[in-house]
Order: sequence, then structure tokens, then C-alpha cells
Amino acid sequence: MSSAPDSRDPDHLHLAVALDGTGWHPASWREPVARPGDLFTAGYWADQVAEAERGLLDFVTFEDGLGPQSSRLLEPDDRTDQVRGRLDAVLVAARVAPLTRHIGLVPTVVATHTEPFHISKAIATLDYVSTGRAGLRVRISARPDEAAHFGRRTIGRIEAPDSPDAQELVGDLLDEAADHVEVVRRLWDSWEDDAEIRDRATGRFIDRDKLHYIDFEGRFFSVKGPSITPRPPQGQPLVTALGHRTLPYRLIARQADLGYVTPHDPEQARAIVAEIRAEQEAAGRAGQALHLFGDLLVFLDDSRAAAAARRERLDALAGEPYTGDARIFTGTAAELADLLEEFAAAGLTGFRLRPAVAGHDLPRVSRDLVPELQRRGRFRTAYEADTLRGLLGLARPANRYAAAAATAV
Repeated sequence: MSSAPDSRDPDHLHLAVALDGTGWHPASWREPVARPGDLFTAGYWADQVAEAERGLLDFVTFEDGLGPQSSRLLEPDDRTDQVRGRLDAVLVAARVAPLTRHIGLVPTVVATHTEPFHISKAIATLDYVSTGRAGLRVRISARPDEAAHFGRRTIGRIEAPDSPDAQELVGDLLDEAADHVEVVRRLWDSWEDDAEIRDRATGRFIDRDKLHYIDFEGRFFSVKGPSITPRPPQGQPLVTALGHRTLPYRLIARQADLGYVTPHDPEQARAIVAEIRAEQEAAGRAGQALHLFGDLLVFLDDSRAAAAARRERLDALAGEPYTGDARIFTGTAAELADLLEEFAAAGLTGFRLRPAVAGHDLPRVSRDLVPELQRRGRFRTAYEADTLRGLLGLARPANRYAAAAATAV
């Protein structure tokens, strides 16, 4: 067996898994291995993450939203034959964290209707609970029904996603998300690393001079700070975002440590990577590390025919062929490893796999795909870092306010 390179080696592939209900195929809950009766229990999610950690994966993401899942893009549907309802992603991650030791935990948060102050302390808390393995996946919401849950704003119905009005709305929501992340990042830095003194003799618990107002004033937020939670163990937990086209690519380039993209072939992957790197340079972040992960939905079996037959059976149960934003892979672990290597040659640094059926395809990732990549010397054989940033080869950032104070002195 070839020795696996570490996280800083360009030959090393990073792997994550996106967890969503019983799996990404709408009929996945009807499979014998799906455990739909356990879906709203902590044990179900603990088992899924334990399986991913068994495969030495970098991290898992937890899907979330502010409205019921829907087969339609921007509004709820009336289907009752598919999974509807979710647990809160941040709370699930916090519950699972003490049961794991190495794998990163990245819940989804919706920036559109949540306050950055609340998100900053929630993810900082998750970083403490997991001892440095937290991140977040930031997303927006353009659904009118989700806006109606809060009553603070009205979002009109989008008739055509590519219309100028729709693009203007999405652009505004993404600009808001960028400011949201900026506030969150500043709040994480609002306590210097050594702000806590905890000196019983003098009775000083904190050094007030090492807590900082962030004084953020922008189009969408006005936040003074500081946070109520000390700086997280990672300094800056991982910020991630999903993008399909130029506008969300800009959010990735401006604010993310890691972006998920959905190319369908290596040529498209190469073009997407080039576009995001150009946007990153335009944002003044050319010198900063930015991982780009390709998303793929996977049906994994011992043969391509078996995987195809399972996909056809699930499509029949759903009443229509499943289509999504990401490429759908149907085949064996060796064939998937071949494809991942092709995509990596196009500039992707890792992959986030979406199991079609969590109970079937997640174990196939951890027990079939990972050993195949290890045989090729493309994946770790043991966890080599204690934090999520460490697993991804990312340094712990300096505190911006401490650095500014030192410069001033």
C-alpha cells in the first residue's frame, strides 16, 4: 500500500460527506436500510457521523433550512410521500460533537433571516464543544414562505430565476450574506486569545482591554460587539458556501475558506476554478488559501449495473427520475476514484459526496472508496491533525484586533 500524503501535499484528496435526512434521493426513506423511524433522534445522526469518521473523512455537513423540504426550487410543495421536517443543524452538530474525536462538523445556517451575533456565538460554542472541529455552511433564502415566518421583510415570488429582478434579489441576498460572514468573523476575533486571566488571587477573570468593539456599519447590519463568547479554539472556524454560477462564486471568493461547486465534467471544473480564482484575486484574497470541493451525488455498488438498477428502482418509487444541481455518479468505488482524480487534475482540492441513500452509500464511501484512494496514495491512513483547519492544511489565523493593537504600539 502506498503511504498517504498529509493534508499539505497537493496529491492529497480531501473528502467530506453531505448529510441530509435519509439520503439525497427523495425515495431514500423507503429503503430497508434507511431508518426513517430514527430520523429525529440523536442516535441516528451520531451513527451517520461515526460512519464518516470511520472513513477518516475531513468533515460532514448537515443540511438545514427555514421551511419544509420541497421538490420545487422557491416554494413548498404538497407532496406527502417524501421526507419533510428537520432537526436544527447546529444543535445536531453540538450533540454529536462529544461522541466524535477527529471529524469536522459543519452545519448549515441561513444568513438571510438569522442574526450574525447569534450565529457567531453558536458556531463558537460548537468549536468549543468539538475542541476545534467546527465550521458553517452559509446559505441564503429567496423563498417568500420562509420570509413570512419572521415578518421582518417581504420577498416577492420569483417567476423566472434568470430574470433581471431575480438576479438583483439574489445579488442583494448574497451581498447580505457576505456582510453577515464579515460580522461573524469580526465577532470571533473580538476577544483576544489571552483575554481570559482567571486569576483567583487578584480576582481578575478577564482583561477588558483585550475585548474589542467591532463597530461594523454596513448596508445590512450595524453591530457593535464584542461577542459574549471567547475566541474559538480554531480562531476562525471554517466558513463554507455552495455556488453554481458567478454571483455565489463571488461570495465564495470574498468570504469563504472552502467553496462547494457542481461541475459535471473536468473541463467545466477547470473553468469554474479559474473563474473563482479570478474573483478571489479581485477581492484582494489572492494570497489566502481557498479550498474548492466538487459536489457529487453518489450511488455506489459492487457493479455499475447494480448501482444503475438501484437508481432506477428509487426513481420508480419517487414517480420521476431524480435530477439535481450536482453530477450524479452511478458505479463502483474504483470508478468513482478514477473520476475524482480526473476532477482533481482540473484544480479541485477535494470533494463533498452526497449519499443517495445514507444507510447504503455512506458506508460504501467509508469502506470501499476510502480504501481504494488509500491504495492509490491519495488519501490519509490516519487523522493527522486535531482541528478541522488542521485537517485541511489551513493555518490558525492571527486575531485582527490584537495584530492591529500590536502594530499601533
